[in-house]
Amino acid sequence: MEKKKEINNQKSQGPTPFSQTYFHGTKIHRDIGDLIEPGFFSNFGKQKRAKYIFLSATLDAAIWGAELALAEGSERIYLVEPTGAIEDDPDLTDKKFPGNPTKSYRSQYPFRVVGEVKHWHGHPREQVEGMKQTLDKLREQGIDSLNDE
Repeated sequence: MEKKKEINNQKSQGPTPFSQTYFHGTKIHRDIGDLIEPGFFSNFGKQKRAKYIFLSATLDAAIWGAELALAEGSERIYLVEPTGAIEDDPDLTDKKFPGNPTKSYRSQYPFRVVGEVKHWHGHPREQVEGMKQTLDKLREQGIDSLNDE
């Protein structure tokens, strides 16, 4: 019995070096230690003040975020850590990809920038332009992001 108790106590220890890595794609410059917070104008949807901010556990989803962001500036991918609760991004999980294979999340709490991915490869320009056209068509049809609510 004592051995089992010891194993259970080990499970409740603090973070390990194998904690989840999260990414945030944008065109806005941030420094290490900065907070990315909701409340600024969104790069997507209706471009109103963002109620949520977004992160992903996959580099590919963060690359899409950087490539599709409407802000001016260089595309950037940051390593971030959430400071509060995160939840599935309903635009990607409920509407397009049940089960959240893109590992895309949103939060109303800030993310702390802990690093930047300096070397990454974007999607082919034609693929990015095709995605932008698809998003434009959805907007024309009145189909907006659930994240604008």
